[in-house]
Amino acid sequence: MTDTILGPDGQPRCSWCQAAPEFFEYHDNEWGYPVADDQRLFEKLCLESFQSGLSWRTILSKRENFRKAFNHFDFNEVAQFGDAEVADLLQNEGIVRHRGKIEAVINNARRAQELVATEGSLATYVWRYEPATPPEPRSVSTSAESIAMSKDLKKRGWKFVGPTTVFAFMQAMGLVNDHAIGCVMREKAAQMRREFTKPV
Repeated sequence: MTDTILGPDGQPRCSWCQAAPEFFEYHDNEWGYPVADDQRLFEKLCLESFQSGLSWRTILSKRENFRKAFNHFDFNEVAQFGDAEVADLLQNEGIVRHRGKIEAVINNARRAQELVATEGSLATYVWRYEPATPPEPRSVSTSAESIAMSKDLKKRGWKFVGPTTVFAFMQAMGLVNDHAIGCVMREKAAQMRREFTKPV
């Protein structure tokens, strides 16, 4: 199977876009572009954990509901959630009602606060795991760096952050440029990475 398909404008895109019409906008405007905003990084880690065992289409279609339910993934606010909020979230038909994953978001918000206190920011921590030599596009579902980040996050008490989840996060947040060779957005992602100021 080819790594690219033609998009609505006749230009080649990563082949995974064909799974759903809404993927083209997400692919063209978000996926693979470097992010240094802590709130967006935390959101993506949470959404990737919710995706575990499900399709990204399911999560993307519910993303605005997730944002509303979790205070736009402001981890300082989510860290204050307790049993009452968990009970409310389990009744929220607009999100994935999985107790373990809901409780993991709250736990991870508290762990994010701890990480920021020790490392300065979530972005500073995450970008330390940018691969010096990234893998070829679409060739792997984990990497040495995603395994290392997953291991360290788990050591710090984070949940639902396995190596595959972390690698998908790294792809989406631009730590690697995993746009397929020939994808019209690959050079845009590469240019944005060149212009990106890595957080320290």
